[in-house]
Amino acid sequence: MNRLLPHPAQSLLLWLTWMLLVDSFALGQWLLGGVLALLIPLVCNRLLVEHPRHWKPLKLLSFLFMVMGDILVANFQVARLTLGRIRELRPAFIEVPIDLENELAISILVSVVSLTPGSLAADLSADRNTLLVHGLDVPDAQVMIDEIKQRYEAPLKEIFPCSPT
Repeated sequence: MNRLLPHPAQSLLLWLTWMLLVDSFALGQWLLGGVLALLIPLVCNRLLVEHPRHWKPLKLLSFLFMVMGDILVANFQVARLTLGRIRELRPAFIEVPIDLENELAISILVSVVSLTPGSLAADLSADRNTLLVHGLDVPDAQVMIDEIKQRYEAPLKEIFPCSPT
């Protein structure tokens, strides 16, 4: 069963999305949607990040609300910076050391840094230990590194703890 439906929730979501997109409840659409819902996860299974065995969904929800607040605040800060004196901006690339081991947690960290206006995750090292971040205005690189590690990486370590092997 696991081989036929490696990601049952995604298959169901794909099937429901198909049915809503075609806006038809004809038998052919049900069957085509079902076939696509089975085949797409099978074909894309190797591309998907493995879901961690141990994680804390309530802490993840709290983290997501914090990130949404940060995005809102950062939008106003970037607007203020770009509407002000642009020549006084100090853009910089900084290297942020990463202590995360979980692939999903690393992906979330990279996404959060890129989603927050004023910063962009530019590159992740091959060993997954360093994240290259571009900041729009970076007066002190160490302050930005500390903020990313404390505000985003530390909660992700709690949400996705290392599982004993």
